[in-house]
Amino acid sequence: MKRRQFLTLVGAAAVWPASGSAQPAGVTRVGVLVLGNPDPEPFMKELREGLRELGYVEGQNIQLELRSAKGKQGDLAVLAAELVGLKVDMLIGFQTPAATAAKQATSEIPVIMGSSGDPVGTGLVASIARPGGNVTGVSGASAELGGKTLELSREVMPSARRVAVLANAPDPFHKPFLEHIQAAAPTLGMEIKPMLVRAASEIDAAFVEMEKDRAEAVVVQPSLPQKHTTDLALKHRVPLFSANSNFTIGGGLMSYSADLPALYRETAVFVDKIAKGRKPADLPVQLPTKFLLVVNLKTAKALGITVPPLMLTRADQVIE
Repeated sequence: MKRRQFLTLVGAAAVWPASGSAQPAGVTRVGVLVLGNPDPEPFMKELREGLRELGYVEGQNIQLELRSAKGKQGDLAVLAAELVGLKVDMLIGFQTPAATAAKQATSEIPVIMGSSGDPVGTGLVASIARPGGNVTGVSGASAELGGKTLELSREVMPSARRVAVLANAPDPFHKPFLEHIQAAAPTLGMEIKPMLVRAASEIDAAFVEMEKDRAEAVVVQPSLPQKHTTDLALKHRVPLFSANSNFTIGGGLMSYSADLPALYRETAVFVDKIAKGRKPADLPVQLPTKFLLVVNLKTAKALGITVPPLMLTRADQVIE
């Protein structure tokens, strides 16, 4: 064996423990739980980058145990229990369903919310400033943005009156999400039709119903499958608005949302603080400090919608 090959094998053995062996001292083990819809890759990318900036190297001083329910919400509880059984040092739940499953699985292991919506309204924390318990993290403040999203649809389409709201029924966040939109509707002169789906397979039928009802726009909850939903909106020629910019990038018409990459990366800061001994109960929930207006002009042209020039000048990103 060549000397270089020998040294490489020795180095690899020093970094990666044998299967079933004890975790090396000084390695923080983090369980990451995701529903799988929407695609968690943008979140994982920013989480890893944030950890690298803080001096963490996977396989050396941190290990990520990723578990995805692959879109099956009923599997989250089983996967959360599996991560607890691995005796991870902390859990990250990406979006509200995963964070809720992580909280229900343990009251002792710290749980970090990865961009959950309305954590107080969904019962994840007692308050933003004083979370209490074992849960803290970042919030996308999406419930409050529901009303703002409806306002944008009115601004782009002044004559629109009938708006469907596609909500994810198993996600506890759907309640505050709908409440904020319904509260804003009367002042905008809009009629709201909530449409709750319990699985991705029900989204097709929801769009067929929208077409029958002659819905003039649809506001979509962020935890729904992004590609499938935006593809159907384009197929049925329904302008799609969301509080998550990834929907607009994928073909929706417009979004007003938190700067998601920055928010996702902030999750790494909570990992670092908890790894250094801080308690979740003492760490205030991080709210977004920057919001982005994203307009998909390509979609607007395909749907025959003229976006007001002033709105285009206000936009942080215009997709052409």
